[in-house]
Amino acid sequence: MTAQLQPTFRALADPTRRDILLMLSSGDMTIGEISGRFTMTRAAVKKHLTALEQGGLIQTRTRGRKRLNSLTANGLRPVVDWLGFFDQ
Repeated sequence: MTAQLQPTFRALADPTRRDILLMLSSGDMTIGEISGRFTMTRAAVKKHLTALEQGGLIQTRTRGRKRLNSLTANGLRPVVDWLGFFDQ
């Protein structure tokens, strides 16, 4: 199970990615809306979004001409379950 969580922990390890998750907790956002809140290029934000998607924490869907990024409903569940083991 730990190997399956590697992409998720890798995504969570970066503070920018955690900031993006917090932003998406308020609602779906396009890459333009997200990149407008950082002093980095859209390409750099896209790399962060890709890591979050590979970690199962967000999903991207197309609505018309927009690509919306949103939190995955149970994306953190495997991490919570794994950490819960140590709470015993």
